Amino acid sequence: MKLLEHQAKRQLARAGIEVPAGRLARTPEEAAAAARELGRIAVKAQVPIGGRGKAGGIAVVDTPEDARREAARILALQIRGYPVRSLWCETGLEIDQELYLGVALDRDRRRLALMLSAAGGMEIEQVAAETPEKIARLWPDPFAGPQAFEVREAAFAALAHAPALRDRRGRLAAALVPLAQSLHRLAIASDALTCEINPLVLTGDGRLVAADAKLEVDENAEYRHGDLVAELARDVSGDDGVTGEDPYEAEAKRRGLTYVHLPGGTIGCIGNGAGLVMNTLDLVQQVGGRPNNFLDVGGGASADRVRESLEMVLRDPDVRGVFINIFGGITRGDEVARGVVRARDELGMTVPLVVRMTGTNEEEGRRILTEAGIVPGVSAPEAARAIVELVGGRT
Repeated sequence: MKLLEHQAKRQLARAGIEVPAGRLARTPEEAAAAARELGRIAVKAQVPIGGRGKAGGIAVVDTPEDARREAARILALQIRGYPVRSLWCETGLEIDQELYLGVALDRDRRRLALMLSAAGGMEIEQVAAETPEKIARLWPDPFAGPQAFEVREAAFAALAHAPALRDRRGRLAAALVPLAQSLHRLAIASDALTCEINPLVLTGDGRLVAADAKLEVDENAEYRHGDLVAELARDVSGDDGVTGEDPYEAEAKRRGLTYVHLPGGTIGCIGNGAGLVMNTLDLVQQVGGRPNNFLDVGGGASADRVRESLEMVLRDPDVRGVFINIFGGITRGDEVARGVVRARDELGMTVPLVVRMTGTNEEEGRRILTEAGIVPGVSAPEAARAIVELVGGRT
């Protein structure tokens, strides 16, 4: 469950972390009213995804008329597939330095990691890939939380990459201690996969203010957070019932499918078993393709389940080919093959389809596929290369 920025900031404020004063607007007139009340404001699209600024979804304005004009423009946008339905209009900040402070689940270490960087305002993934030395990390004891000395040590390591702050590192490190501890407590209390402030702004008068916020709650823990679920539902607008989730993932959840959307990919990936599907994504990536999704049909992989899965994958117009990878244990290859053929014909599928199956009745399954004009793959790497080549030849 991904909260929108203004919802995440509400949680930060409740945790004692300073956020700019702001107002939610759903119309240009409401944005203008916010500007009249707050003065110079940033008008920010509320969508559950990054890159809003690059997409034109953020504007800083000085007057109510400017706010009205920019709000109308932003509300007409779609940002990476998400229609903009609401705006967060918040007081502009006098920025001296942008920092990054975040807490994220580290699955390898099985605990939350606390991260600090002086490279705030940038995508933290880019910083980690290009200049990892700029990110200071610590893995606090999950019961004791981050200790003051740990946070100070991490702060000095991070601030060493900000020469302009050299003379203020001691005071900043001290100020970051309660803030980091509060953020860590919030992450635990909300069962967060990610809880970050980026940028964390150091203002001209020396305050640390959360200029942007991201909070993603583990969907497996939603039952413990009825208040957040209800808050998210109250902020919904539009007839499609968008709740801040990826629209494809929301539809898959409604259908009872295990599906993760990977925006920008072109190859739909379906398999039976989470490990097999992950391997399928890796194979596609290794041979030069870009997976569009993760979809696990589960152990049975019945004909109806295969049809439902194909229909789900094909909802995204970016999908230019589909790779189905099935291991037949209790699942029979011939049954899966008949289900695939039927689904293709009923859905009027026009994009390339490659099916690799092994296990029970695999030879009969491949015969059925071949007779129906569907490319069968004997091995998974061979099938991955086949679908990437077929998709690569399409415009």
